[in-house]
Amino acid sequence: MKTRDEKAVRFDFAADFTAPAIRERLRSIPYDIKSRTFEIRIKRSAPVMLTTDAGCLPISEYAPSAKPYLATKEDMDLTFEFVTGASIHAVLEELRCGFITISGGHRVGVCGKTVSERGEILSIRDVSSLNIRIAHEVKGCADGVMGEIINEGRIRSTLVISPPSCGKTTLLRDIARQLSNGVEHLGFRGVKVGVIDERSEICAMYRGEPQNDVGIRTDVLDLCPKSAGIGLMLRSMSPDVIITDELLYPEDARAVMQAHNTGVAVIASVHGESVSDIQRKSVFGELFEERVFSLAITLSNRPRTGTRSVVRL
Repeated sequence: MKTRDEKAVRFDFAADFTAPAIRERLRSIPYDIKSRTFEIRIKRSAPVMLTTDAGCLPISEYAPSAKPYLATKEDMDLTFEFVTGASIHAVLEELRCGFITISGGHRVGVCGKTVSERGEILSIRDVSSLNIRIAHEVKGCADGVMGEIINEGRIRSTLVISPPSCGKTTLLRDIARQLSNGVEHLGFRGVKVGVIDERSEICAMYRGEPQNDVGIRTDVLDLCPKSAGIGLMLRSMSPDVIITDELLYPEDARAVMQAHNTGVAVIASVHGESVSDIQRKSVFGELFEERVFSLAITLSNRPRTGTRSVVRL
């Protein structure tokens, strides 16, 4: 697992992308708070906020020496310049999705005035809010489920069911790493893994390189819709297993069926509370009727984030 030291280092690295006036205040945040921070939120003419396990509060609530500070237009412009590397054209494709991935794998959400044409977002200007999500990976968090996913040397297609912010992406990331590298104590040698990372959250690609460790045999399609990416991965990289985040639309389900029909295992996540909750959603009806998934892992935040149960389907 990442230590508190490493988490605080990631916080400091992300803070270096903010304007000097904000950066100075972020550096005064106590070390233990840095290690518990998920987001740095900057909004014009509003207090700079941190999201931690205690909630979303102004930085002055965490550090007495960090006096309340309202971000200015200059702060916003400078931070946006640092995040984009002073070249909005270089990150335009990501920006159209509402975020930018920076070095270290941190993802910066962007709000402002959208520039659109025929219903398609072309860019965002007059930036009003930035949300720096601190990248984190928890190596070993999938240890408790690998013995279920790997059955007599074969990979069970698995559905990870979870409400928001319960650790499903973190779990998928570690599953990818372990399937790719191999799991020695299970006698499992690594296999070819294809990740369809539509929102750039599993791998956090930056200039063609994953910023998170997803394994030595893992190929990544970044910012690619699942409906198109699964077919493309099947045709181009001959994966043994495909991993993707947040099935949502009928076309996503059809793409999963395509992988299943070619004999490739699929490990995917979906928003929900339980297996029965997902079974009631018509969009996933065929997947259950055809028994595409043989295993379900449910996550919740009760009694704590990452609480899980495993159900064989």
